[in-house]
Amino acid sequence: MLRLATAASLLALASAATAAQDCAAGKTLTEGTLTIATGNPAYFPWVIDDNPESGEGFEAAVAYALAAEMGFDAEAVTWVRSSFDQAIQPGAKDFDLNMQQFSITPEREQIVDFSAPYYTSAMAVLTTQRVVEAGATPALDSLKGLVWGADANTTAVPMLTDLIGPETQPMLYNDNVDVTAAMQAGQIDAALFDLPTALYLAAVAVPDGVLLGQFPPERTENPDQFGILMEDGSPLKDCVDSALTALKDSGRLAELEAQWLQETTGVPVIE
Repeated sequence: MLRLATAASLLALASAATAAQDCAAGKTLTEGTLTIATGNPAYFPWVIDDNPESGEGFEAAVAYALAAEMGFDAEAVTWVRSSFDQAIQPGAKDFDLNMQQFSITPEREQIVDFSAPYYTSAMAVLTTQRVVEAGATPALDSLKGLVWGADANTTAVPMLTDLIGPETQPMLYNDNVDVTAAMQAGQIDAALFDLPTALYLAAVAVPDGVLLGQFPPERTENPDQFGILMEDGSPLKDCVDSALTALKDSGRLAELEAQWLQETTGVPVIE
């Protein structure tokens, strides 16, 4: 009986592994290889030391866990680089999957495919010590009076309206580099970023950067959710979604979030 049970267990495991491999068979750019794109450079805490091959950082770790669920060994994962703007344009892609904190929006879903969400982000207010010393506090009345900046290509602009409703129109920029440069130059007082990115910017990119507070995901009608980007009509979408579901159900995705994004704790919640 014990031998029969052991044999049945091994058969079930083998069947599950075969099913995982079958779901991606013939559907990747290179047979037997999963090509995953990240940013150039890729930033902490999503990828540590701009080295996705290490599997360190939240998105790098999720990528390898996802690949394993899909039947790919770590050696069968190939990394390429792409810009954020290039990736969200229509047309053929040089990757199977792209993980760069892409917010899932109806507009983008018209030209690319997204997986189910792998992360739902709190939004954080990044400012400087100068603004805090001038009296800014993590309260809506205080935030409304600040001069805000935003990357015109992201979801930060509608979220500013939904969450804060600034008294003056936000100043729009081409990318987040321009936003942080404007903050350092004193042209704007604050900007909204997803919490892990804000942590990085405050620590590395903005001298005297301060995280004034955070809005939990449930504070918004449509919280910022990150999805894995694929070419429109990608045959891998069902396979990716099934693998993500398995990671969520097993608790592995939550474990990776706790491991790599645990520094997001301790930031004041804006009431």
